[in-house]
Amino acid sequence: RLLDDGDQVAVRLTVVVNDHVAEARRRADMVEVANLLGIEAMTGHWEFTYGEDVLRRNLKNFKGEFLAQNVFLTEEAAFNDAEAFDTASGRVFKPATIKELGGFRVAVIGQALPYVPIAHPKRFTPDWTFGIRDEELQKLVNSLRANDKVDAVVLLSHNGMDVDLKLASKVSGIDVILGGHTHDAVPRPVSVANPGGKTLVTNAGSAGKFLAVLDLDLAKGHVRDVRYTLLPVFANLIKPAPEMTALIERLRAPYAVAYADKIATADHLLYRRGNFNGTMDQLICDALRQELDTEIALSPGFRWGTTVLSGQSITMEDILTETAITYPEIYPLTMTGSQIKDVMEDVCDNLFNDNPYYQQGGDMVRIGGMTYTCAPKGIVGRRISDLKLENGGAIEAYKSYRVAGWASVNEQKGAPVWDVFAKYLRSGKVISRKEAGVTLKDVAENPGVARQD
Repeated sequence: RLLDDGDQVAVRLTVVVNDHVAEARRRADMVEVANLLGIEAMTGHWEFTYGEDVLRRNLKNFKGEFLAQNVFLTEEAAFNDAEAFDTASGRVFKPATIKELGGFRVAVIGQALPYVPIAHPKRFTPDWTFGIRDEELQKLVNSLRANDKVDAVVLLSHNGMDVDLKLASKVSGIDVILGGHTHDAVPRPVSVANPGGKTLVTNAGSAGKFLAVLDLDLAKGHVRDVRYTLLPVFANLIKPAPEMTALIERLRAPYAVAYADKIATADHLLYRRGNFNGTMDQLICDALRQELDTEIALSPGFRWGTTVLSGQSITMEDILTETAITYPEIYPLTMTGSQIKDVMEDVCDNLFNDNPYYQQGGDMVRIGGMTYTCAPKGIVGRRISDLKLENGGAIEAYKSYRVAGWASVNEQKGAPVWDVFAKYLRSGKVISRKEAGVTLKDVAENPGVARQD
């Protein structure tokens, strides 16, 4: 919404800044939902894991604009005349759009997840390169300001909060960053100084828990004032829109019976969103260990999944909510203790590297069958220590262990994790209600660390 000198000019620009709303029919269902909701601009992350053909097919049916200034063709793809929005530059997608709102020109730039080929299988996007590309972004902002005479620039970003804070300090001319990826619910924008002035950085949480409302008071060529409100969404107090209810019911109808299948009943609180582990993660790891007969299980620290209360039924829909991705296969492998430590050090550095540009987002890899100590403030390669099996025996560097996993960036041939998880819960043979032990070191002064005696 834009404010002028007199009456309020109510002009809506709807953008997607909230992650992980649903997963169905290779995202085609969400295209219909987005169209009915009136989404006008979005950028990408998990959309890329459907592969180029599916993504392009879905985008053809999307009534809004898909923006990504930081996705380019590889040299080989460009040489072979692969499809691109701009063949001269090699940009695969439209980088920005300009909205005429209340007599002003507002530019919206898309910044897709920079780490797609690293965080996900490269085979999904073999012809594309990603990256933060702050120099290219600066050129784009400069052009929008100088050549297109925009009055405001908004960056729709899937970088993650820490990356956006650093980006805002390096790139001038962006008024506000509407951020996603790390799911931070930031109640007030963070003002970041840069050589051209300042940029406000925001993040609106995930899974529809909040709605970010940005009001701009504009003058020709600049923003005079900003009002930002992070509104909590109390779904049980909001009357559903009849058109949306009808659409959801139609889309869910083919799957409703399967989704409602009651697999088990929770006998304790099951949650996913601990930074290092969670009780739902523990069950997934236990299922992997039992199915593949391994000593240890490693599960990715994805930032999604609903909470199930004690006494509540666990349905197939709940299981899919925790596990549904396009590369869900489980697999066993043999790893030395040194290799296990190296994997955990690598993930830990991704989370706690002092340079935000080396932080890909997500949570720490989840573990089953072992414990360890983590020093987040430690240096690269020395954050993880005291690795032990659940029986208390030390994990030795040169000894081999059988390890189960899923969601590998390397192609696997195993069963999908949701079938294995459902089978384990149906059996009723729960290995443990206790989370794998993770001891944090040198974080006593961190207000985000809660201790329970």
